Amino acid sequence: MDGDSPEHPSAMADRDGPVAYTPTAAHEVALECLLAGIEAARPENRIADTCTVSDDALTVADVTGDGGNTASYDLTQYDRITVLGGGNAAAHVVRALEAEFEFGGSDRLGEQLDTGVVVTDDPVETDIAAVYEGSHPIPSERGVRNTTRILDAAEAAGPDELVLVVVTGGASALLTAPATSLSLADLRAVTRALLASGATIDEINAVRKHCSAIKGGQLARAAAPATVVTLALSDVVGDDPSVIASGPTVPDATTYGDALAVLERYGIDAPDAVVARLEGGHAGDRPETPTADADAELFDRTSTHIIGNGRVALEAARDAADEQGYTPLVLSSRVRGEARESARTHVAIAEECRQTGEPCSPPAVLLSGGETTVTLCDDPGRGGPNQEFALASALELESDGIVVGSVDTDGVDGATDVAGALVDATSVETALESEGTPDQSGTGARVDARDALARNDAFAALEDADALVRTGPTGTNVNDLRVIVVESATCTDRAC
Repeated sequence: MDGDSPEHPSAMADRDGPVAYTPTAAHEVALECLLAGIEAARPENRIADTCTVSDDALTVADVTGDGGNTASYDLTQYDRITVLGGGNAAAHVVRALEAEFEFGGSDRLGEQLDTGVVVTDDPVETDIAAVYEGSHPIPSERGVRNTTRILDAAEAAGPDELVLVVVTGGASALLTAPATSLSLADLRAVTRALLASGATIDEINAVRKHCSAIKGGQLARAAAPATVVTLALSDVVGDDPSVIASGPTVPDATTYGDALAVLERYGIDAPDAVVARLEGGHAGDRPETPTADADAELFDRTSTHIIGNGRVALEAARDAADEQGYTPLVLSSRVRGEARESARTHVAIAEECRQTGEPCSPPAVLLSGGETTVTLCDDPGRGGPNQEFALASALELESDGIVVGSVDTDGVDGATDVAGALVDATSVETALESEGTPDQSGTGARVDARDALARNDAFAALEDADALVRTGPTGTNVNDLRVIVVESATCTDRAC
């Protein structure tokens, strides 16, 4: 309904302007694998692959495990269907539902799709839902206002209503509703501190849930007694539904005590109101978020399906590598930890592969997913985990014939307008290392790559190297995707 953004842009690498190195076939293979992974995770492909309607029943498959969480819902049992949700790609998922099931047409699901509310930072027009903008990663006043619209719609749902909840990456920040006794300023302060601390997304969400009126099962509570079916595009390592979007429709296994432990573990100086709320909850002065045991009846009417995740992107990238004649190897879909430390490990494996043929023989493509983090310095520059991974990899590489690409599949790495970067040892050596490179202002200042990495300013160094990858918002979000192309050790020509 609402939303005036242009149509979703085609994914393109930022290859315009001065090039700091001569692109090789390996660069093109890396880019093709990255874009194939993003494409496979786009909502229109995920809805088409996981959702079907037959004999008046909606069947939703699950991409995790052996697919045992597939379930069917008898649409004749519901008077209408409402769509609620949030996240970077939430509006794209709603639009994919409309396209797949002919909203307003003869399809049973299309007939019953009635209304909805979605909060996102990548708005696109939909016929079903009113699409409102929120802010990511720091909560905003408009996010609070628009999340309240979702809660109001949930509370209006009746027992004969099916509520489809769409959640994607970014929903934890976009769905913002301060708990009683907390202000937006409190949420903003604790969110900033958490993001700068190096805490994992699980740890961050443990705090968020206990400072919120919608997270940790509280949206399901608001929608009761309606039936709630959640379609999740997972950006969480391990695909735990209680972590995706901070679990608004599933039981919460974390406690006020867990949230306090996160603050203590990372030395986070949270606002007094936040600390008081968490300490009061830990002391039993207020009830916990909904749990599986205490709220069993509530969760009997809810279910969650993972319709897409990082593994989907990895498998598509693997297929793309195979089609190009490279041996693909998925290292892990669960990579975590500091981006620069993870880069060292990945580069070590790639160089081992090139020199000894272990763990696979080149030409090969090594792949990984997951989510790395960055612990910020006191006065950080610009960048994100994928840019830090790429820059650290470039500095670490000692071998030619290796190309490293790392992107955030939503097209936005950190607080920048780029998805990530694509580097090799030669490009870094000519553009970034001892000689440096003049900045584009013409002042003669030089970017020192190691200094840039230390200052969390990977963007500046990679921009000067013409190594950034820009896709624009991709309409999906399944975490990070890393592609490392390893040519044979006998391949020394730069055309390799």
